[in-house]
This record gives sequence, C-alpha cells and structure tokens, in this order.
Amino acid sequence: MFHHMKALHYKAKPSQPDPVYAKKLQEILGGQFGEISVMMQYLFQGWNCRAEAKYKDMILDIGTEEIGHVEMIATMIAQLLDGAPANVQEEVAGQNPAVEAVLGGMNPQHAIVSGLGATPTDSVGYPWTSRYIVASGNLLADFRSNLNAESQGRLQVARLYEMTTDPGVRDMLSFLLARDTMHQNQWMAAIEELEQTEKPIVPSTFPQNLEVQEVSYKFMSFSEGEDSAQGRWASGESMDKQATIEYVANPEPMGEMPTLNPAPAYIHNTPIPGKIPPSADQSHFDQQGPVM
Repeated sequence: MFHHMKALHYKAKPSQPDPVYAKKLQEILGGQFGEISVMMQYLFQGWNCRAEAKYKDMILDIGTEEIGHVEMIATMIAQLLDGAPANVQEEVAGQNPAVEAVLGGMNPQHAIVSGLGATPTDSVGYPWTSRYIVASGNLLADFRSNLNAESQGRLQVARLYEMTTDPGVRDMLSFLLARDTMHQNQWMAAIEELEQTEKPIVPSTFPQNLEVQEVSYKFMSFSEGEDSAQGRWASGESMDKQATIEYVANPEPMGEMPTLNPAPAYIHNTPIPGKIPPSADQSHFDQQGPVM
C-alpha cells in the first residue's frame, strides 16, 4: 500500500510566478522522459517482477520516490501559475520578440482546463501516454531502459536549470539533478550485477546457435568513408567476450531480390500492364449486400 505524507520530498516553491516557465516545466512532468514516465515505468516493473525479491524491493523503492517527484513538480507548476491572467503572460513574452515567437506566452490550457494547475502533458500540451514506458519482465533489458530514462531526464532538468534564474525553482531542480545522479548510479550498479550472473546480450537465455552466427560479430559500414572503423565497437574482443569483432567495409547483399505477387483483383491495387490480376472472377463490386 502507499501512505501519503503532506510534506513534500523536497522544497518546491518559486520566488515568484512565471506562467511561461510553467509551460516549459511541464516537459519533466508529462513528457516522454518526465517524472510520470519513470514513476509508471518503475511501478509496473516492480509489480510485475518475478526475479529475486531484492530487485522487486529496489525497483519499488525508486518507483515510490518518483510519485513524490511528480507531486513536487506539479506543486511547483501550480505556484508558477499563481495569479496568471493571460494578458500578464502576453506582456512577459512580448518583452522579447524572439521569446514570444518561440514560446507564444503561457499554455492557455493552464487557465482554461486545469484552473492554474499542472496537467499530465508535456511542454507543448501533448498528453502523457503509457507507450512511453518499458516493463518487459527482463530485468537487464528494463534496467538499461531505466538508465536511458534517467540520463535523458537529467539532461532535460539541466537544460531547464539554464532557462531560469529563479532561486526557488533552481533549488528544486538541483535536488532532482542530485537524485538523478544517484538513480543513474543505481541502474548502472544493477546492470553490472546482472551482467556478472548472465550474458550481457539480451535475452541471455536464447540459444545463440540459433542465430545466423556468421554476422553476430561483424560491424558493417553502410556509409561513405571508414571513420566508424576507429571506434571500440569495430574491432577487438566483443563486449560479451565471446568473439573478436570484424570490421566489414563493403557489406555485400546476402538476400534475394524480392518480387511480390500481384494483389487479387478485389483489392484494387495498381494493375501491371498486360497482366490480369489473380482472382479477377472473385471481385464483388457488382454484387448486392455484404460479402465479407
């Protein structure tokens, strides 16, 4: 069960209202890598976890923490919107033509829809969707996704930090940056631990002899030049320590030239000149009533 405490996890109070910035801050709330996404990703990974109990406990620890981060950011957005009539926002954005062109003032839905409150949307008003989250049941795959989410999320928080001079907003963002530092370390440690007990290639349980092993450890250059040959990924021992990486400068086709069969006449695709589409006698456009 969850137990709500009235005090926030950390301070979330701006020095003054700023509805234009509230619109920007929506990105780390309801954006693809925002707090709603990581909250839901971790909670579903934890609830669905069938691995060792320590992993379930750890995932739900951080998932529950993220609920508090959602509350912090939503509270900050609401306070940034305090006393924010539309004409004030137009004045703020209008002080700089470039800012006005990019931002267009406050998000009108903050006034019309949410009554000067945060919404589960990103900075341009796109609604949050569960398609942002990953919860596959394979912990190594999921933890790598989590590391990416925390990396992208911390990057966005750092960019938002640069977009304001409000000390109260920066204070909250500095806390989120610090927690994302820990979370990246957490996922890297969990990934390292799993890679010590299973192969690093996901899924480690699929028999590798069923792959086309001829290409399992070949880096293929599909662009002009060979600059990519200079990277660690193009030579030396493979990261899974199972082979030596081979650089292929000019990959050759390994498949056939595909030719698709013509579509039946009743599909009404573009016909091939001089050829009668198959099943021409099965067209139904001159029949009455349903045919399927």
